[in-house]
Amino acid sequence: MSVDGWHTLLVLGGIRSGKSEFAESLVADAPTVRYVATAPAGDPEDTEWAIRLAAHRARRPGSWSTEETAADPGRLVEVIAAAGPNETLLVDDLGGWVTVLLDPAHQPADDTATIAELAAAVRSSTARLVLVSPEVGLSLVPTTPLGRAFTDALGATNRAVADACDAVALVVAGQTAWLKPATPAPAHAVPPAATSPETVPGRAAAPRTTHNQAAPTHTVPADLGAGDVTLPEVLTPAAAPVPAPATSSEPGAGDWAAPTMALPMIATGLVIQPGMELPMPDDYTGPQAVDRLATLDVPGAGLGVLEQVVGFAAATQGTSTPRPWDSVRVLLIQGDHAGGASAGATPGESARRARQARAGRGALARLAAENRAGLQIVEAPASAPMEDGPALAADEVEAALRYGWRLAEQAADAGVQLLVLAACGAGAEAAAAAVLAATAGAEPPTVLGRVVTEQGEIDDTAWMVRCAAVRDALHRTRRSAREAKDVLAELGGGDIALATGVLLGATARKVPVLLDGPVGTAAAMVSRDLAGQARHWCLLPDHGGRPGVRLAADVLGLTPLVDLRLDLGEGATALAALPLLRSALTLAATLPVHPSLGGTDDEGGTDDGRDADRTEDEPDFTEPEPAGPGPTTVGADEPVYPGRRAD
Repeated sequence: MSVDGWHTLLVLGGIRSGKSEFAESLVADAPTVRYVATAPAGDPEDTEWAIRLAAHRARRPGSWSTEETAADPGRLVEVIAAAGPNETLLVDDLGGWVTVLLDPAHQPADDTATIAELAAAVRSSTARLVLVSPEVGLSLVPTTPLGRAFTDALGATNRAVADACDAVALVVAGQTAWLKPATPAPAHAVPPAATSPETVPGRAAAPRTTHNQAAPTHTVPADLGAGDVTLPEVLTPAAAPVPAPATSSEPGAGDWAAPTMALPMIATGLVIQPGMELPMPDDYTGPQAVDRLATLDVPGAGLGVLEQVVGFAAATQGTSTPRPWDSVRVLLIQGDHAGGASAGATPGESARRARQARAGRGALARLAAENRAGLQIVEAPASAPMEDGPALAADEVEAALRYGWRLAEQAADAGVQLLVLAACGAGAEAAAAAVLAATAGAEPPTVLGRVVTEQGEIDDTAWMVRCAAVRDALHRTRRSAREAKDVLAELGGGDIALATGVLLGATARKVPVLLDGPVGTAAAMVSRDLAGQARHWCLLPDHGGRPGVRLAADVLGLTPLVDLRLDLGEGATALAALPLLRSALTLAATLPVHPSLGGTDDEGGTDDGRDADRTEDEPDFTEPEPAGPGPTTVGADEPVYPGRRAD
């Protein structure tokens, strides 16, 4: 289970163990937090107690609100029961609540019934709830009646609340041990591996094609171990010609090369499971490359934020002088989500975008051509309405993960140096928001972007439908396990599962990945629980103004390099920024060391005598070779570059 994969959580710990600080850190990323203070004011002359309370207050951010329940022990139950699904509550702590409960001013009372009411409120809560409580059961039995009454009541409270919570953590000397959830997942969380969507009672089968959809580009095969299964072809889009007054080409015709390669599938016995040990980038070459930039002969202050690109490339290439990425491949994942997640989407639009990319038209294909990048289009399994049941069957999740892994393997075997993860699918952003809510504790409305129609208008009604779908899905799965594969099956669906497999496979083969959009960042969030090394092979050029991508970047520790605010579809912004990233790497690899630091200063011209006859007053014009759009195949094996005839 992920540390943040829970809905209600009890944090136990001894005095000064760090339990309160740990609980506060768990909700630090929430937009708003209601802090429920249970402790009574205490003796006004007890300065030490007052200092403790003041320290707690000082740690709370200004955006948090505080509610005190010391006057009435029943108030805590009311606050928890009334909290809505978009609220985050932090109760600190249950020891203070028990103190108030046992106060003679509130006696006689049925303490057992009050504790049961608290547990019931926690169990039925729709809010994100963290409760802190002292663990006093490890000490000696108190020698006074009042001490025994307190430890007995608090022990009973801790047991009842722990049973009601999704997760329980114990903090000892500042170190956290997770005591719950239990290993077995609830029976309803994920269908058995042999169960198909059609056989789940009360659930309609998810549509696998959309209205007026052309033949699928390539679907994830059910049996990935079969030896005759092939991966989708890799296309090389040609750069768009300069517009002319007239053209002889037919409308819609694309200029494409033959497939770059065809990789046969071989049964490898691949098992994708949590805790995989995959490679990490080089810890030393990245900082060395950044330090080396300070020695280069540049006229200004240097590369600025693009130093991060140099450090990333150096670490992933294992050298302090990284080279620009020459071989780049774009993986376009097309997969639709049924139900409220796709509210406001035009039926068949994602299939049209995939056909457009295959034909060499559209923003993604044009940008791929300008970057001399290959383009591979993959159709992910369609996802069922997540608000009604699992978005994807468990066996389909396994198949999608394995298939994505092998797509990355194919790219690595072909010599690809950089992958760009792109996606187009109805409802993908809502599914990604659900994954973020489940893995990072995000509030769905804060990470779900506005819905923009084809006419450029904002559709608030569709946005509310999407929010409701995510909310209902999270409520349906609030007792489900939060393991990576469970999140993909219940919420993520086919496209995010396939993208997760790509990230894991790329990590295993040491191929860096450019992320750009909600599907890629949601996959990166899920991949943390399968292999924590995966996020270190990812680079985020731009968050695109999407709130979900921005939050995922914060959690993953990815710093966006630019803020272009382009909205051309997932993957296109990364391709638009790629020339800038390549330029930074070119400068880092080719610029000499500054003469003041031991570099050479060739003021006398070149050794071949080209400057021998140039007078002092003549300017030195050096015309660089034009950068062409990349090769287009004209024969079986011979590429022809612009400016060279094919005889």
